Amino acid sequence: MSEFDMKCQHDCKNTCATLNEALRRETAMVRFYESALDDCNIPEISSYMAGLVEDKRKVILSLIQKLNEIHVRSQVINGIASSFDNTDG
Repeated sequence: MSEFDMKCQHDCKNTCATLNEALRRETAMVRFYESALDDCNIPEISSYMAGLVEDKRKVILSLIQKLNEIHVRSQVINGIASSFDNTDG
């Protein structure tokens, strides 16, 4: 299996392993671009790399928002399910 092969685990609870892996990889790319940006002294390339960093940060924010949505939805579903389990009856 290459480093780019990834299979959905389908058994995620309260989160998503695929989105977490995407978040990890996007964060690593931002670090790479920022490192390259620090070493670059050509204004055209530096500006282009800064744009890439900004684009990746937007992707990271989107991934975090989706992971938060999944987490909240899971908590709501768990709360509803547990309300049926807690019968005093």
